[in-house]
Amino acid sequence: MPKDIAVYVNGRGHTVSLYEQGTIKIYERRQGIWSLSKEKEFSLGENFTMKDLRSRMKEVVDFLGQCKTFVGLSVTGVPYFELEKARCSVWEYEGDPLGFLDYVLEKEEAEEKESAEAKTTPVAPVETFPGCYRISLKEIQEKNTGVTSKQALLPFIRQGKFYQLEVICNHIPPWLETELQIGNLESRSEVIARNEIKVIITKKACQQC
Repeated sequence: MPKDIAVYVNGRGHTVSLYEQGTIKIYERRQGIWSLSKEKEFSLGENFTMKDLRSRMKEVVDFLGQCKTFVGLSVTGVPYFELEKARCSVWEYEGDPLGFLDYVLEKEEAEEKESAEAKTTPVAPVETFPGCYRISLKEIQEKNTGVTSKQALLPFIRQGKFYQLEVICNHIPPWLETELQIGNLESRSEVIARNEIKVIITKKACQQC
């Protein structure tokens, strides 16, 4: 079964940040050998708005097609969110693709196996005190678990059967930001470690748990 991995590289063939000009190269592995399947020159441009970023990233997602693994030197902000939304697993790696493609594939296959095993124990908020709950979305956000943060958390939030909900994540999901704006909820957030944010969600009528 062939496996595709997309890598964003510069003119020297080494991984580069998506905010720099480069080329998206899709490598295909058949019978243990990697070969270049297709490539596309790409640039986000020097001056761009959020709308421009999303439009340019849609071009990337369309080019990737069925390829759901993307590697770059740095993939952050809107590019990261758009790739995640398209159900791509995103890796940050430095160097020549042929030096790490087997490693990425090995990790992907291991995570797929873990994902299949994890489906029997779905992620859900855990009650830590009467009416107070806690959930970590980090594993969902960092691994291709087969379950999205929205699937794991949105039904619980809309049921509203809590006084306080603590969410640990490596970034605040865009859908959650929207839900907090339109729902009868308020929140505060703080960075507690590198790539780790704590969001405290409460009902607007609730001052303390």
